[in-house]
Amino acid sequence: MSMPLMGLTGFLMTLLLIGLGFPVSVSMAVIGLIGIMLSGGWDQAAYVLSTAPFESIFPYSFSVIPLFVMMGVFAAHAGLSRSLFDLINAFVGHWRGGLAVSTVGASAVFGAICGSSLATVATIGRVAMPEMRRFGYDDSLAAASVAAGGTLGVLIPPSILLVIFGLLTQTSIGALFMGAIVPGLLGTALYALAVIIRVRRNPRLAPAGGRADWSRRLALLGKVWPVALLFGVVIGGMQLGWFSPTEAAAVGAFGAFLLALVMGGLNKQVLREIVRETAALTGMIFLILIGAAFFNFFLETTGLPMALSEMIGDSGLSPTVVMLLILLFYVVLGCFMDSMSMILLTVPLLAPVAIALDFNMVWFGVLIVTVAEIGLITPPVGMNLFVVQATAPGLRQETVIRGILPFIAADVIRMALLLIFPWLVISSL
Repeated sequence: MSMPLMGLTGFLMTLLLIGLGFPVSVSMAVIGLIGIMLSGGWDQAAYVLSTAPFESIFPYSFSVIPLFVMMGVFAAHAGLSRSLFDLINAFVGHWRGGLAVSTVGASAVFGAICGSSLATVATIGRVAMPEMRRFGYDDSLAAASVAAGGTLGVLIPPSILLVIFGLLTQTSIGALFMGAIVPGLLGTALYALAVIIRVRRNPRLAPAGGRADWSRRLALLGKVWPVALLFGVVIGGMQLGWFSPTEAAAVGAFGAFLLALVMGGLNKQVLREIVRETAALTGMIFLILIGAAFFNFFLETTGLPMALSEMIGDSGLSPTVVMLLILLFYVVLGCFMDSMSMILLTVPLLAPVAIALDFNMVWFGVLIVTVAEIGLITPPVGMNLFVVQATAPGLRQETVIRGILPFIAADVIRMALLLIFPWLVISSL
């Protein structure tokens, strides 16, 4: 068996193990070590086993991960979700379907300081689902708006997935964050448009609410201005060169801590829970990074990434066709894997292809994370679908799936726009 073929076999075996339910970190580590033993012998496998776990998470740049995770956990416990939801609802709640639009908007803003899709869905869902049910919204629209809105937390900076993509490909994290702002806003607008179109076609899905006066709107603005300030300091500080990404993450974590403290959502018990949750999420990410280190060493040893680049170069396919095939690959893969696993498993394989085709890596990274979002709401394994179901008693999975299709269509439109108009990403750099 040739070395590239061995690498491809290892990649397919890893997908098989993940499909059978093995943890992603274990699947990548086991296949990686077996492949290293077969291609380089016991001595090389022993060397990688003794050095890779430390070297894969030791670099200083990786400290940005637990800090952004802590920022998101503090934000989730600060009680911001209710204030954000009430604020946006005060402006659009009088529209038919306004509560669903408010859910999408609150998810986008909360995702900007949380960075986690699952945390956004769980937090916003606990606020929005009871409200929409109280006003007679159809469960399919209500649940789908929560699940889809949560995916915005993956893209809008600070985003853990963009951080990991930047670390894997040596792409500027600050540039990735700036490049993701317009696509994130575009996604928010398209999701809101999906809600509006759906309720106009079927008004029974959602009633119109009452109009809030300006005194209430201004009062609610006074409660959430610290969120905008925190976002501006973190992202603006990186863009202006005040902070490195790691320093910005530290500032963001401290700012989110202050928000939780001022808003009264912090005590000793909550603080212990925040530390425990941060450690658990960071440990999960780092375990996957360690497994990815074994697997990526194996792939590099077999020469599969370079062989794939050469094969695509010799095929005569245009860069646009190659990009479409990559996106289709991610859409299919997203039906069976979570977004972080997809990024860690596939980016080391596809990044050399992107570089060989002279893709802008910021544009490529934002597109990859955008298509990974679709996996979060794509049946049968879209994780957001299960999280929103857990926030609403009696909600059936079939109901959520029925309502999610218009939002998937909105994501496809957004992908097409980013593919046709790369300046939507690159113009922010």
